[in-house]
Amino acid sequence: MDESLRTASRTGNVSDLYSLIQRNGNVLRSFDEVEFMETPLHVAAEEGCIGFAMEMMNLKPSFARKLNQQGLSPIHIAVKKGHKEMVLRFLEIDKDLVRVKGKKGKTPLHLISKVGNPDGLVDRFLEVCPQSIKNVTTRNRTALHIAAEKNRLDAFQVLIRTLKKKDYCQEVVNRKDEDGNTALHIAAINNQPQMLKLLLECKADKHETNEAGLTALEAAHRQNNTESISILRDCFSPRVSNFKYKLKKQIGKHVAKASSLIFDDVDNISSEDRSTLLIILGLLLTASFQVAISPPGGVLEGENFSKSKGSYDANAPGKSVLGAINYLRFFDCTSNIACSLRIMLPSINKFHSANFFSSDYYLYSFDVIWSFVGVDGHH
Repeated sequence: MDESLRTASRTGNVSDLYSLIQRNGNVLRSFDEVEFMETPLHVAAEEGCIGFAMEMMNLKPSFARKLNQQGLSPIHIAVKKGHKEMVLRFLEIDKDLVRVKGKKGKTPLHLISKVGNPDGLVDRFLEVCPQSIKNVTTRNRTALHIAAEKNRLDAFQVLIRTLKKKDYCQEVVNRKDEDGNTALHIAAINNQPQMLKLLLECKADKHETNEAGLTALEAAHRQNNTESISILRDCFSPRVSNFKYKLKKQIGKHVAKASSLIFDDVDNISSEDRSTLLIILGLLLTASFQVAISPPGGVLEGENFSKSKGSYDANAPGKSVLGAINYLRFFDCTSNIACSLRIMLPSINKFHSANFFSSDYYLYSFDVIWSFVGVDGHH
C-alpha cells in the first residue's frame, strides 16, 4: 500500500484520500487484484477512524468483505480492537457482515462470543442477523461452543435467549464440534452449572455422545465436576433414560422402514384395496390404543407397602401383569403396523396436505405405555 494512502487511512484524513485519488484515479484498483491484502478500510478499522471508514465503504463496498493476510476482514479487526461504534456503523451499511468468515472460519459473532458481551454487541449481532447463530467454524463450533469454552455466561445467555425463539433451536444446541462435543459437553467439562441449566431448558440432548463415546454426564465425571454431575444426574437416571432412548430410537427406525415399504406402491392401489386398507387400519389403530390403555393380562391390583415411596417395585399396583419386556414386544408389533398405516391414510384418501400424523404418534404412545410397564433399567 502506498505510504501516503496508509497515513491518510491511519489518521482518518478524508481530504488527503481525495487528493490521492485526484492524482491517480486507479489508486484503489490494485487492492481488487490481490486475493488477500490489507486495504485502507482495514487500517481505518484498526485505528477506529469511523468517518474515513464510512467514506471508504461508500467508494469501495467490496473492501468490507476482503480478508487481509491474517485472514481478517475490517469488521473482524474492529471487533478485536473493541471499536463498538465502528462495528455498529458497519452493520448499518451491511447487516450480513456478521456472517463474514475469516481465519479458521470464525465470524464476528464467534469473536465477540469469545470475549463476552460487555457492550451488548452480541445482542445487536443477533438482532440484525439472527441466522448468524447457525454459522460454524472450521472446527464445526458454534458461538455456543465458544462462549461455553471461554466461560462467557453473559454472551451465552443472549445466545440462548435468541435460540428459544427459533425453530432451529435444537439443531444449534445439539450441534457437535469436530470432537463430537455438543455445547452441553463443553459446559459440563468446564463445570458451568448456569449454562447447563440453560441448555437443558432448550431440550439439549443429554444422551448425545462425543467421539470418545462419552455423554455430558460422563464427561463431567471424568473432570470430577461435582456441580455439573449433580445437575445432569437430576435430569435422568442414566440406565433408565439410555435404555428408553435407545429403544425409542430403534422403534422409530422400524416405523420409518415399514412406512417406506408401504408408500412405494401406494399410488397403484385400487379403490377396493383402499377400502380394505382403511378397515384394517381402523382395527389396528383400535388394537394399538387398547394395548396402551389396557395391557394384556391387566395390571396388578391391591396395595403394596413393601417398598419405600419413590423406589422401584416390580410388583407395585398398576404395573403390567405381562411384564415389561413382553409388553413392549406386543405393543411394538401392533403399533408399528398401525402407525405405518396411519401415516399413509392421507395418501389413501388423496388428501396429501392432511398429513397431520407421523411417527410422533407412535413415540407419543410409547411414552404413554412407559408408565404402565415400569421399566427402570432392571431388565
